[in-house]
Amino acid sequence: MDINQYTNEAVELLQRLIATPSVSREETAAADILADFIGKCGLPVKRIGNNILVQEAIDDSKPTLLLNAHIDTVKPVSTWTRDPFNPTIEDDDYLYGLGSNDCGGGLVSLLQTYRILRTRDIPYNIVYLASCEEEVSGQNGFSLALPELPKIDVAIVGEPTGMQPAIAEKGLMVIDGVAHGKSGHAARDEGVNAIYEALDDLIWLRNHKFRKRSLLLGPTKMTVTMVNSGTQHNVIPDECHFVIDVRTNEHYQNEFLFNFLQKHMKKCELKARSFRLSSSHIPVGHPLVQRCIKMGMSPYGSPTLSDQALMPFYSFKLGPGDSARSHSADEYIRISEIRHAIETYVTLIG
Repeated sequence: MDINQYTNEAVELLQRLIATPSVSREETAAADILADFIGKCGLPVKRIGNNILVQEAIDDSKPTLLLNAHIDTVKPVSTWTRDPFNPTIEDDDYLYGLGSNDCGGGLVSLLQTYRILRTRDIPYNIVYLASCEEEVSGQNGFSLALPELPKIDVAIVGEPTGMQPAIAEKGLMVIDGVAHGKSGHAARDEGVNAIYEALDDLIWLRNHKFRKRSLLLGPTKMTVTMVNSGTQHNVIPDECHFVIDVRTNEHYQNEFLFNFLQKHMKKCELKARSFRLSSSHIPVGHPLVQRCIKMGMSPYGSPTLSDQALMPFYSFKLGPGDSARSHSADEYIRISEIRHAIETYVTLIG
């Protein structure tokens, strides 16, 4: 087949996936469609939960490259003006539908790239993995599939980057905090207000700046995103609960930051939901990154999280679409972007 046929097949597959709801942890039907398509292409399919792995013979003399994108989507927001599950094409180029941009375009483009390159003499073994639960960093997503992979040297993750290489990515740590007080009547000078107990710590958190700044990712950032306290207007609250969203650069490990916060937020109890989503990066001198640069691409750092955080090997994001369209109403991918992605991947890897 030529590039037009591969592109048309990719678009038809993506339309079927859009029409099949695949919100995180509910990807079974979409995984069925993808596995069936791959099988009909004559490729070996290994199902690991709702993760779909395509792996053929490995040549031990070559490094192994993983092509990865995710099947699942977020829930549609209320401001969609179209049916998010009705894939429609407008102006012969704009394909609308939930998951079209994040990251259906990368999912089908990387699959077609695998099909094109699998019979060519290229300097890499290639493995394709469509993972699930990426949007919620679920335990049954990439983490479940990881032990089934061969030794991976480097990965390309098909998140929407405008086909520019995101060679660094911020990590994520979510922390639940609580400050304790003592209840009493608001009309009298009694009790200990838990909100006031939390204030000093939250003000310190707001004002603290970490010294080590990343050239690609900027500073490590901490943001209080949720606060909940009190039962009614005339009762002094005895607990104040809050959530901290921490976005780390490559200079700080999640465990270190959590211990640092525990040391300085002395009036609050803190509990991290997970330490597993670390910042990731690949050296600019890596051969694939250098190849990107020679092809006219510009490496950058990404503030958004992906399955890269779970990869214990070098990786970078490179995919069709625009990250600004992700998780938004009336999400779309351009068919021309899918075609360009396939052509770019084949040139880059081959």
